[in-house]
Amino acid sequence: MKVKITSDSVCDLSPEQKEKYGIATLPLYVMLDGKEHRDGVDIVPEDIYAHVAGGGSIGSTAALSVADYIEFFEEQMKDCEELVHFHISSSMSSCYQNACIAAEDVGNVYSIDSANLSTGIGLLIIDACEMAEKGMSGAEIRDAINARCEKVEASFVVDSVDFLHKGGRCSAVAALGANLLGLKPCIEVRDGAMGVAKKYRGKIGKCLVQYVRERLEGREDIDTSKIFITNSGGFTDEELQAVEDEVKKYHDFGEILCSRAGCTVSNHCGPKTLGILFEKK
Repeated sequence: MKVKITSDSVCDLSPEQKEKYGIATLPLYVMLDGKEHRDGVDIVPEDIYAHVAGGGSIGSTAALSVADYIEFFEEQMKDCEELVHFHISSSMSSCYQNACIAAEDVGNVYSIDSANLSTGIGLLIIDACEMAEKGMSGAEIRDAINARCEKVEASFVVDSVDFLHKGGRCSAVAALGANLLGLKPCIEVRDGAMGVAKKYRGKIGKCLVQYVRERLEGREDIDTSKIFITNSGGFTDEELQAVEDEVKKYHDFGEILCSRAGCTVSNHCGPKTLGILFEKK
């Protein structure tokens, strides 16, 4: 294998998707009451939810160190000539900066600041895998992906602001008001950072239908080759199917890819958070 594509665990690709594209991931750290866990290895989102429901404090995520990256890169380089590694937005974490230092030490490693999170990164990873299959070099893939980052449209609707409040990302007054009014904020990634794009009102199922319609209806700028539906758990199969059915109303996507958010997104947004993520032409 000439070029290998890898990522931090925050890409939120499913095990099946990782296997299909041969993607190895490096788990980020999640801290609960001072104890360190590895995302998806020692801890899953349900563990965080149970911890908080039992009266525990909200967890925190910690960046990978330079040493972590050196060890991972050296192991991955054993069966490839070049490595292209994806990271959460550098505006959200120091992972990218640490990896760049490690990449210089190891050599032939190209670190990519996705300017995104979750399957917003996953979309770019699949693009990179397709480029690698065409024989593009690591440097060519890096340059092509850097040009595509701004085309990713990533957003999520959050059912409850409780986790945002407990994590210090929403004031107590705002959280109380949102819950009393039944507001569901839509969190959108713009220029590598998260912000509130809109607030929906009502039950989550109704809000998600409105959200999907507003994101997809009448759009001619969407790359319809693939779209992700990513959720943090807590939904029924019927609720998830309703979202997928709504997505199908507006475009004939080549692939509708479903995945679960890992601990990084789930820790900050809590259960019953869902987003549709896609690329623009």
